[in-house]
Amino acid sequence: MDEQHDPSTRVGGRDAPAGDDQEKAPIRDLLVSAAFELFTEHGYDATTVDDIVRRAGVGRRSFFRYFPTKEEVVFPDHERALADMVAYLAEGARDPDPVARACGAARLVMRMYAENAEFSVKRYALTRKVPALKAHETSVVWRYERALAGYLRERFATLPDGDVRAYTVAASVVAAHNYGLRAWLRSGARGDAAAGIDRALDLVHRTWGDTGETLVVVTRSSTPMWRIVQQLEDVKERDTEAGN
Repeated sequence: MDEQHDPSTRVGGRDAPAGDDQEKAPIRDLLVSAAFELFTEHGYDATTVDDIVRRAGVGRRSFFRYFPTKEEVVFPDHERALADMVAYLAEGARDPDPVARACGAARLVMRMYAENAEFSVKRYALTRKVPALKAHETSVVWRYERALAGYLRERFATLPDGDVRAYTVAASVVAAHNYGLRAWLRSGARGDAAAGIDRALDLVHRTWGDTGETLVVVTRSSTPMWRIVQQLEDVKERDTEAGN
């Protein structure tokens, strides 16, 4: 994958936020760690917010400062990943290959899971068991898909099928990402998380990456093929020069 579409060189690799966020991170981590310990010991439904803050050694107000609901503590990193995705897409507003850009944005989310593989595997197992968490995860995935579709709608605005293409490609990118990610999680996070996801996203790019226009050539039947090819090459060269 070329560097232009490798999100590790852009937003996904940015420095951690400074100031207040750095002070909040330890408390947030304490709450997440305490929550998962209790979910393992007693189950998700039997664990209350009061149980979590008691185990973490912080006040109840501290919990709700970071997590609006108990479900949110299971997905502590998705807000950051979504913000990184939106920023990465905004940086690609003039990218000549918007489908590749969308695939790169999905790789940002994959890297978020790979940063803490053990936690990601635990969360995957938990969401498979708890319907409320599965529903919350679905809503999170929809936010990623909506961000991708919004970017692609703008990039495909001049195409006759721009809207349907944008939503179809966005759904395809999310499905490809989830296919590769879940296979990796089911394996216990063995091997390279990127490998399976890259194969799936490459298929999306091969399928939808070409948005070029169809060229219709009208010529006499007696025109030699070499002259037709030469004329087509001249047209392509003029278009390339015009684009520069």
